Amino acid sequence: MLEVVAAMIRDGGRVLLCRRPEGKNQAGKWEFPGGKIEPGESGEAALARECREELDVALEVGSALADVVQEYPGRRVHLTLYEARISRGVPRRLEHSDMRWVDLERLAEYDLCQADARLVQMLSKKR
Repeated sequence: MLEVVAAMIRDGGRVLLCRRPEGKNQAGKWEFPGGKIEPGESGEAALARECREELDVALEVGSALADVVQEYPGRRVHLTLYEARISRGVPRRLEHSDMRWVDLERLAEYDLCQADARLVQMLSKKR
């Protein structure tokens, strides 16, 4: 199973979503920023590294908000969503095809990757 982490980065009532680029699995779908955990790396460290590499920001990673296991064609993913705050920098699109600050209430309107969509559903039930 592939271990993946994602960040819920807030700006007031908005959160950051990124669009997966062409050539990647789930190309064109929206997701919370993040990526794969490398061997020997904690979820928090992986999230900070991925956001530094993909968005050119430093993060303060908070607690885990929710997690899901999602079956995709040819792979199984365990995705954990963490609360996170940008401590340095302004997000820049280094790998994604698009990036947007989205109102929390409008997240479900985006064509999200299945695991991210399930996380949004879980979080909306908690509110």
